[in-house]
Amino acid sequence: MKSRNQSEAEMFILLGFPSSRQLQTVFFVVFLSLYLLTIAANTLIVGIVTLDRMLKKIPMYIFLSHFSFLEIWYITSTVPKMLVDFMTENDTISYHGCITQVYFFYALGITEFFFLSVMAYDRFLAICHPLRYNTLMTRDLCQKMAAWSWICGFLSSLILIVPSSRLLFCGPRIIDHFFCDFIPLLHISCNQTSATDIIYYSFAWIIILYSFLVITISYIQIMKAVYCLPSQLGRSKAFSTCVSHLTVVLTFYSTIIFMYIRPSTKCMLDVDKVVSIFYAVVIPLLNPIVYTLRNRDVQAAMKKNLSCLAIILCK
Repeated sequence: MKSRNQSEAEMFILLGFPSSRQLQTVFFVVFLSLYLLTIAANTLIVGIVTLDRMLKKIPMYIFLSHFSFLEIWYITSTVPKMLVDFMTENDTISYHGCITQVYFFYALGITEFFFLSVMAYDRFLAICHPLRYNTLMTRDLCQKMAAWSWICGFLSSLILIVPSSRLLFCGPRIIDHFFCDFIPLLHISCNQTSATDIIYYSFAWIIILYSFLVITISYIQIMKAVYCLPSQLGRSKAFSTCVSHLTVVLTFYSTIIFMYIRPSTKCMLDVDKVVSIFYAVVIPLLNPIVYTLRNRDVQAAMKKNLSCLAIILCK
């Protein structure tokens, strides 16, 4: 019991990206810019959907506003601490702080899987059952699906907290990463077991592949429905409503599957850090760009609301 209390009381060192002070400053400016752009872009989408009387009644945009709100917190779970480490010598994090970061990073990431699944299901209903869409996907059902996505994501992450909190650390507590992740913690733990690996990777396979299966089945049905449409214009118009979501799915799942559906013994920490930057920092910024650049409804609502705001400010 004493050794356990000692391990919990220790601080961890986040190795991050070791480099010169000048390069650390460059990293700080780059990642701060990406962070602020991500917060601004996703906040803009949430604001536009909330303010526009038409968009806030459409299930697709209700899900999109939840998704953008999620991305704000997803990037916030890792980047602010990394920015502090770039500019100060305080690159440590407490045991409880580390476990908390693991929990919220996975909770928000798992919630993203659920939202991508329900958004695919929404597109399936809209394209495969257009005449019954408003009856099948009511606003009440939409809000319930969004709420359950949040609840299931945060409850599922608790499964990882149990093995994380049971890890003991006997040697150097240096985490070769820019945030507390479960796999780097396994690498420095002195009581890593095959059972822990089995729990973690079984959990990863179930969550990731189950949600990916839901999305895949939805898009197979969508492709069948689109193929059966009589005109080329109708096919391209129907599929264009899915392009943004499909782009986000492919980029997010490809990096996550590379990172988490493999044994911890095959991890390449330097490569993993670069890949982690992509799904933890770049994708949250990419998502609002993808959705706004290709979505005429969001663009029209954005112009209208920004014009109204400009008129109010000028007065």
